[in-house]
Amino acid sequence: MGASIDRGGNGRGRTRWKPKAEINVTPFVDVMLVLLIVFMVTAPFLTIGIQVDMPETEARNLPAAEEPLTVTITAEGQIYLQETEVNFDELVPRLEAIAEAGYESRVFIRSDGRASWDQIAPVMARISDAGFTRLGLVTDPVDQ
Repeated sequence: MGASIDRGGNGRGRTRWKPKAEINVTPFVDVMLVLLIVFMVTAPFLTIGIQVDMPETEARNLPAAEEPLTVTITAEGQIYLQETEVNFDELVPRLEAIAEAGYESRVFIRSDGRASWDQIAPVMARISDAGFTRLGLVTDPVDQ
């Protein structure tokens, strides 16, 4: 906060110092720019989830208006709902709870390329039992 000179009515007499009531926004802007840069740098790292080696195909990407509900199956047979590991028996109750919250969109299934169909098919059946009918299999694009 700075101070300013108040000369009184006509400029004669003693000069008085009076505090000036104004906000200095420069430090606020500096902090906001630093936060913006930090978030821009860290945002790409927040989308990294469970690491699986998905099969490659020549299918094109589907446009997504909202973040999809993702079920991931690892090569060891572990099941993840988004990024949370769930047991095979817990999958239907959790998906039903999500469906009750009003989620009616597509469910994407990510599977490791080394996972067998015997691991993937029962999970797909469980997702269907929970009331989700729009299932999509996620693959990596072929490098060209």
